Amino acid sequence: MKNGLLAASRVLSAISTLALWLAGTGLVVMTVLVAYQVYMRYVVNASPSWTEGASIMIMSWFIFLGAAVGVREKFHMGFDVLLYVMPPVAKPWLRSISDIAIFAFAFGMVWYGSELAIRGASVRIPVIGLPQTFTYLPIVVSGVLICLFVLERMALRLAGEPVDADSVEPTVNEA
Repeated sequence: MKNGLLAASRVLSAISTLALWLAGTGLVVMTVLVAYQVYMRYVVNASPSWTEGASIMIMSWFIFLGAAVGVREKFHMGFDVLLYVMPPVAKPWLRSISDIAIFAFAFGMVWYGSELAIRGASVRIPVIGLPQTFTYLPIVVSGVLICLFVLERMALRLAGEPVDADSVEPTVNEA
């Protein structure tokens, strides 16, 4: 069973890396689009209407994908402050409670984001021409990824893998 978990973890690591690359690429593309829009507006005096809508949509994708990667890499959402005062035995419990809260939030993202995406399927974004579903799809995709990443961490923790060992253990400096 542990081998299956570790294999699944490698697959999720590859998905996380892909999401991070997509987010980084989206950031670069958005930056180029905004620069193009500024050039066209102030130099050519003919600003294209689609660049702002496309930039905002790309931005929502890289923000939500980056948030999902941040959850997997433990850079996003958590009860870190309480780790300073908890005894070492209680820390895995606190991390598990944090994971459950994150999973519940991500599940809400999937549930309600899906409702928004379905409702927006028949509405078109005027300047881009895409269905409004594309506005809400990053919420759903990110929610699914966060759910998978949190389930991975909880399963590995239950299997006895040191998922919390790579996190910096807070220490109280004694005078």
